[in-house]
Amino acid sequence: MEKTKANLTVDDIKNGISKHLAITQGQILETASIYEYYQAVAHAMHDIIMLRLSEGLKWIFINKDKRKMCYLSAEYLIGPQLGNNLVCFDEMDLVRQAVTELGVDFDKLLDCEEEPGLGNGGLGRLAACYIDSCATTGVPAIGYGIRYEFGIFRQEIRNGWQVEKADKWLSRGFPWETVHSSFGVEIGFGGHTQWTLNDEGQTVMEWIPQEKIRGIPCDIIIPAYGSRAVSMLRLFKAEATEAFHFSAFNSGNYYGAVNEKVLSENISKVLYPNDEQFEGKQLRLKQQYFFVSCALQDMLRLLAMQDIGVEHFAEQFAVQLNDTHPSIAVAELMRLLVDKYYLAWEQAWEITQNSFSYTNHTLLPEALECWPISLFAQLLPRHLEIIYEINTRFLHSVKSLYPHDIGKVQRLSLVDDQSKTIRMANLACVGSHTINGVAELHSELLKQTVLRDFYELYPQKFTNVTNGVTPRRFLALANQELTALISDKVGNVWIKDLYKLRDLEVFADQAEFQDQWAAIKLRNKQKLAEFIKERTGIIVDPNSMFDVQIKRIHEYKRQHLNILQVIAQYNRLKRGETAGFAPRTVIIAGKAAPGYYLAKLIIKLINSVAEVINNDPDTQSLLKVVFFPNYNVKNGNIIFPAADLSEQISTAGKEASGTGNMKLSLNGALTIGTLDGANVEIRQEVGSENFFLFGLVTEEVQQLKREGDRPKSYVDNNPLLQEVFEQLLNGTFAGGDRELYRPLVDSLLNWDEYLVLADFDAYDKCHRNIDQIYLDKKQWTRMSILNVARMGKFSSDRAIREYCRNIWKIIPQL
Repeated sequence: MEKTKANLTVDDIKNGISKHLAITQGQILETASIYEYYQAVAHAMHDIIMLRLSEGLKWIFINKDKRKMCYLSAEYLIGPQLGNNLVCFDEMDLVRQAVTELGVDFDKLLDCEEEPGLGNGGLGRLAACYIDSCATTGVPAIGYGIRYEFGIFRQEIRNGWQVEKADKWLSRGFPWETVHSSFGVEIGFGGHTQWTLNDEGQTVMEWIPQEKIRGIPCDIIIPAYGSRAVSMLRLFKAEATEAFHFSAFNSGNYYGAVNEKVLSENISKVLYPNDEQFEGKQLRLKQQYFFVSCALQDMLRLLAMQDIGVEHFAEQFAVQLNDTHPSIAVAELMRLLVDKYYLAWEQAWEITQNSFSYTNHTLLPEALECWPISLFAQLLPRHLEIIYEINTRFLHSVKSLYPHDIGKVQRLSLVDDQSKTIRMANLACVGSHTINGVAELHSELLKQTVLRDFYELYPQKFTNVTNGVTPRRFLALANQELTALISDKVGNVWIKDLYKLRDLEVFADQAEFQDQWAAIKLRNKQKLAEFIKERTGIIVDPNSMFDVQIKRIHEYKRQHLNILQVIAQYNRLKRGETAGFAPRTVIIAGKAAPGYYLAKLIIKLINSVAEVINNDPDTQSLLKVVFFPNYNVKNGNIIFPAADLSEQISTAGKEASGTGNMKLSLNGALTIGTLDGANVEIRQEVGSENFFLFGLVTEEVQQLKREGDRPKSYVDNNPLLQEVFEQLLNGTFAGGDRELYRPLVDSLLNWDEYLVLADFDAYDKCHRNIDQIYLDKKQWTRMSILNVARMGKFSSDRAIREYCRNIWKIIPQL
């Protein structure tokens, strides 16, 4: 497709802004607020996007000859749109000039944009990267999901504790979406099933739902970099079929008049409701069924629009299940094909299996969703019947292969008879033609552990696609100075072909280039230091090492290993052991699930340790600790470019892949990490000499688990750890409260599921080695340059091309 660059002028941009201030905002240049200016700029750019990219939309929706990729994901963390779109269109400088000439601070205008919090963490950021890369590589793609009115919560820190506040990202509108009410679809819940005669006299099963709602698509165009191609993000919001009952209102039942509307719209109200209570589980299952049914009905509508028979569904759509959340799509497509289009079961099943592929994102058995059969029977009675039928046919074939292995049959079953649940991962495995992990190690461990029985049954189904991130958002936009330096040396082709960064290697030892590189890093650190002061009040030294761990707070990600080592280092500094120590600013960010007490206690500990260390005159010039609140894409794009050291310290064998490790390394941070997830491949690519490795490997973790770990022994044999645990229990970091951190201490000493104490000594020694290298600025900068130069594999563009070649059978056009 031809280039997107148009012959726009500064005056064209200014006129577009003025027009939208008047038409959309009801304002004039002289009186508009900076947020109204942002809205006007966003609407002006949206106009340009829609006009330029209509060819790309045709390519997705009316091209019979191209198979389309449809990505089903419960999460999309797409980040702010204005800056990213300007990068894709190469219009950043032009719009900056236009806005500046209108007397508005362009950087403050960019910062006005609310971030769509449509995801929880890495899963949602990955989905957003893949939709971006589909556009840039020329893959016709639609990402389907939910337009949550309230996204992932806004995190505040009060007295060191995480407090969750509503994420009102839609409160002032969202200029990047187009709502298509006429494309709404009907979704049912509850009710019963019955045999009936269709118009052709056939006896068919009919589902009579008790409750019906409408799913309304809200489209966001995701432009390609450097072409007119696009991806479509189609997110559905829930609406009542009957928004207002006039008769109820007239009879004085004012609440009853709008009750249906309230209950229906709850489905797309909030991302991931707390599912500790039955009502939360019910709503979450409703959400999952809601968006996959909306998506599949939309695909069938597209077929009908092009006069393509439903029997060609799998030829037209490659449907990717992003984790287990959309697994109900297998049963829903069968329902639609059998009950609505009257296909024979065998034909419908062949179409279903040829359409779906499944990405697994976890090695934690508890994360493989299971739903109570009773809940299915209540909400989705027809789907329960279909799952039972799938399971009966599937287990018949399993028993023929393993007639004497009852245990294998029970493990493979879609139905867990003991817990009375439906296993959604099993449904996805049976209903998909391909199953992939997201890093080489993860894919191998899937075969050996949580999906071992399926691998033995279907070895040909399994493959690997290592995750990647988009270089547009996470380098070209996030780190514009470094982008300019790289492009000055090797051209800008790397933005679409990240392997071209290899050309930087010849500059790694050049003193002038090293100085330029280090100067950019320092300016990024100064920017982050100002941001930290603004958000937390903590003053940090940009000349110190910025030691960064940003990710979801979870025990397996081991933020508590990080903070235990910080306490040990603090104790050394208090004793005057400063020789060879590189001054550090330890920056930790991430959100804990609202119901996850130990994760929230870890956040409290980090903040309490920060309060003590940051206010100690003996150490505050050498060591600072910052818990940065409300980590999201926008904040991440300030942190990534400023990081010197990237903490990727999960227990070996627990992290599926990780993408934060890629974003930080791509921005020149060196990694301290275990051989876990994609760390393994990052180390292979950047070179073992440019990666700080520590800790048990997966086989050692498994052996230790088999033989029985004795966590208390590590404390007994390590004076550093003894001192740390004494402080945790004597109230040093809790204002004298001796019980506050006892749950965390007890967890570590009595069980230590994630082997924090087993890895502590190796982790601490690795940090001492890092100090020595960081003090040699020339060596550190050289290693930083080589890290960036060798990150080509970790582009989401590469990942999408692998999906196309090995799973989707789509040929990218760009």
